[in-house]
Amino acid sequence: MRKFFAGLAALQGLAVVAQFFLAASGAFATAPKDESFQPHRMLGSVIVLIAILVTIVAAVTRMPGRLIGMSGLVAGLAIVQVVIAAIAGALNDTGGSTTAGAMVFGLHAVNGLAIVAVAVRIVRQARQLSAPAEPTPQAGQMSRPAEPTRPAP
Repeated sequence: MRKFFAGLAALQGLAVVAQFFLAASGAFATAPKDESFQPHRMLGSVIVLIAILVTIVAAVTRMPGRLIGMSGLVAGLAIVQVVIAAIAGALNDTGGSTTAGAMVFGLHAVNGLAIVAVAVRIVRQARQLSAPAEPTPQAGQMSRPAEPTRPAP
């Protein structure tokens, strides 16, 4: 089950990286703004669902509490992304972006970087926890002693 969690965490990490690609694609697209950012918005919704699923799986598989908390943090930060975009949109006027709206929307990118950092940390810890343990010698078997090190001349 820990390997499943590690795979799900890796999927979340890939989705977060893809989200940055879609944001950049939307920003430099020639299509209208609503149309060009549609894939970015859709994947954002999927990321929230994946983050909730990762949190549930972390809790069910009895991962360390810190890892469960970080998994929930990704879900929370992903929801904050929607709130930031809504606030920035509310500050804009009908003619386009205002300075206040642009400043608030800048937090969307900063929060996205926080999501990447937490998602990468989850993937690293999940991989460590899902790695097979080193075999221990059984009773009656002698383990080979480490080679003595010689001082440098």
